[in-house]
Amino acid sequence: MICLVGFMGAGKSSALVELAAHGLKTVDADRLIEAEAGCPISVYFERQGEGAFRELEQRTILAALNTTGIDVVALGGGAVATPAIADALKDRQHTVVWLDVELDTAWRRVRAGKRPLAQSQNDFKALYDFRQPLYDAVADAVLPAVARRVWDRALGSVRALAALPAGTRMIWAASANGEYPVFVGNGLLDSQLFAGAGDVMPGKGDSYVFTDDVVGPLYANQLGSVKASVSIPPGESAKTISQAEKSLRGMAVLGVTRQDRMLALGGGVVGDLAGFCAHTYQRGIPVVQVPTTLVAQVDSAYGGKTGVDLPEGKNYVGAFHLPSAVIADVDTLATLSEAELTAGMAEVMKTALLAGGDLWKQVLELQPGQIVTRGDLIYACARYKCRIVAADERDTGIRAVLNLGHTVGHAIESATGYKRYRHGEAVALGLLAALRLSDAPKLRESVRNWNELHGLPVQLDPNIDIDQVIDVIQFDKKKTSRGVGFVLLSRPGEPVIDRLVPDDRVRYAVEELIQ
Repeated sequence: MICLVGFMGAGKSSALVELAAHGLKTVDADRLIEAEAGCPISVYFERQGEGAFRELEQRTILAALNTTGIDVVALGGGAVATPAIADALKDRQHTVVWLDVELDTAWRRVRAGKRPLAQSQNDFKALYDFRQPLYDAVADAVLPAVARRVWDRALGSVRALAALPAGTRMIWAASANGEYPVFVGNGLLDSQLFAGAGDVMPGKGDSYVFTDDVVGPLYANQLGSVKASVSIPPGESAKTISQAEKSLRGMAVLGVTRQDRMLALGGGVVGDLAGFCAHTYQRGIPVVQVPTTLVAQVDSAYGGKTGVDLPEGKNYVGAFHLPSAVIADVDTLATLSEAELTAGMAEVMKTALLAGGDLWKQVLELQPGQIVTRGDLIYACARYKCRIVAADERDTGIRAVLNLGHTVGHAIESATGYKRYRHGEAVALGLLAALRLSDAPKLRESVRNWNELHGLPVQLDPNIDIDQVIDVIQFDKKKTSRGVGFVLLSRPGEPVIDRLVPDDRVRYAVEELIQ
């Protein structure tokens, strides 16, 4: 049974209409409650009070959840606050879908109605903030409430969850130019997700794997029926135009067509290069991202940024090419080297700094190595990234927050020929520089201590030419005629973008990394 949850104004009733059009038996719990009460909910609420209403709601919903023949049930906005209902929703026979609506949209939709809990905007906001974590706690899937006729496209992915390992969660990532499912969980390789032309795989043709020489031998045989593969050397040094040409020619020799799909199996380098090749090959073929590194699972696999490096700068040549799906199997992190896993923690910290709130608190408390058992945190990072991309797919505004720590980090990578530091290690140093530029000494000290605890660098190699790093910063790909705009952050959850910083302060922040 599919169970719809979400705040007032999320469009659960409209979703029932869409799902009924797919031949499903749908039930609105509020209508069942009104039939039992013999009057509208607003009247019952006024006469009997919220306590009596919640008791009636609990009895009615628990009965509906145990009724055979119902395919979909939509719950009232406050039902998840009742422990017995929340517990019942966790039963494996139910797939809980959270229709996530922004606060302003919800208020605009319901403010003129007669809902008893939507009479004061301040109280409405407080209730919204209280319920958000309750929806998150029970949801197997999150769909944007404003996506028009989203069930026409997302129903197959939602249904696929029922056959996947327990704990798997799905995000329907939607932005201006496309949408796709993101699955995060354990044991997702060798699952039905990779069935050709199924509920998730795009295209009507064959699957081809795009991977590297290290990851391919480990997992390429767990991606369903695969016709052939393209492999590249591991590491950032392979992310070049010359390697892209080799890969594109390899795809042509293999006979890849526009009806086929590429499965990008690997870390950020594989994902970026595979996406770039998929975008340009025959003017575009689908790509499914199958990230196997921590950096890729929490950040780079989402949002459609693809590209290659130039000697002058990282990611200088690229394109936006949204994936058709992302399948992040957390179990693949177990085969990462300790150094590679550690490097990925920098992107976890970056996301926690940007998101603030509970994610920041939980990441700050993480102990070394624990991330491999915390699929919930990987999911939370992925969800944050998808929400930012949804608001600004083409990176013309708020998406720039994701560059926190990367302006200096990318410069360090480029100045050292992509050989001295892994991407995450350079970002870890870049975060310290960004926090110094943000005039946040206490926060910088907390992040520095966290870096040391997790084995991330806190000092720059003294043999590195600082002048070269500074010069490369001036080639940052986001530079405008005004200069290089930095992402700054004085408190977790409160980033600001496109801030110009005097050259002497930038130099000091980089030089401090050597001291």
